[in-house]
Amino acid sequence: MDRTPPSAGDVKGVCGASLIHPRWVVTAAHCVDQGAGGAVLDGTVRIGSGRRTSGGTVRTIDRVVRHPGYEVSPGVQPNRNDIALVRLDRPVAQRPIRIADRAGAPGTPTRLLGFGTTVEGAGPDEWKFAERLRRLDTRRGAEAECAPGFADRTWVCTVSRKAGAMACSGDSGGPQLQRGKWGRWELIGVTSGPGDQDVPCANGPGLYTNATAYGGWIQKTINVNR
Repeated sequence: MDRTPPSAGDVKGVCGASLIHPRWVVTAAHCVDQGAGGAVLDGTVRIGSGRRTSGGTVRTIDRVVRHPGYEVSPGVQPNRNDIALVRLDRPVAQRPIRIADRAGAPGTPTRLLGFGTTVEGAGPDEWKFAERLRRLDTRRGAEAECAPGFADRTWVCTVSRKAGAMACSGDSGGPQLQRGKWGRWELIGVTSGPGDQDVPCANGPGLYTNATAYGGWIQKTINVNR
């Protein structure tokens, strides 16, 4: 999903999203919060491409609905209800991903996808983004594996299976997946931010909005905004 916060210069495509309906994607609320350096509302969404800036199907953002309980938390605490829905100007042909009924127990294997930074410098001008879609095998962590007060039923604490690797800048809004009953990938999480204070994103746990906890709100929002 393309967004250009003022602090990011000409950087494009610096938030992820997941197609959950032919005309809707789910992302992080902070990605579309202009007050927090989020998306311009006339931006675009690229669906179904393994490349960050080409291929797939491009649609214009028609409407953004942030969760009504979304709040930017002060200090290092995670934002509250960091989830938003984006309606596309018209449907796409790609197959949406199913939201799981529930996130698996701690220890459940999961997978992250994104085009986030491979190199982070002092600021956005020094960021280097992946041009091809990257994946990382992870597991659902216990609440205690994230900082105290970070993880609860609305958050998924996530631990990498590879040292020095985790979602970073540019991965916000992207998916965390787990295998469903029939072996098909299902969505459980939306990339929100680090799961600990003062730890570089690549070195610590990640914190994911638990998409399964917001299933009722997601369905209701889609139904009343057709």
